[in-house]
Amino acid sequence: MNELELKLCDIQGRLFELSAEKKLNSAAFIKAFMTSGTAKELDSEYNRMQWAGEEYLLEEVLSSAKELLTADGEVYSKDVLYWIGYLYRYWHYYTGEDSAKIYKQAPVKTMKRNYMMFHTMAPALAIEDLKEIYRQKH
Repeated sequence: MNELELKLCDIQGRLFELSAEKKLNSAAFIKAFMTSGTAKELDSEYNRMQWAGEEYLLEEVLSSAKELLTADGEVYSKDVLYWIGYLYRYWHYYTGEDSAKIYKQAPVKTMKRNYMMFHTMAPALAIEDLKEIYRQKH
């Protein structure tokens, strides 16, 4: 993992944290982001979105999924949100899988349920364990 990739993992973690500051329903935000054109652009080898900060990325997601993102429902803690955002982006760089495929394997419910066990693990190990959970279910 190079320095730029790790920086993008951090930016995505901060983006997910920012959703809590805006009091957006966390499950709805995460699903909307991971299946969005914005996430797809971040998945590409090079895209201008990779140079955008979390505030700009949030505006992009809000503009494309405004009707899905509401201020009602559960808002996760910033720690949980940062870890989920960081790990999803790390997963992309670790495996080359796109965000939508990653989300299919580890939807928000799975990520939240496993946070306490996995957040202290090395990201690659947590990803392998999440992939194994998915394999066992399917």
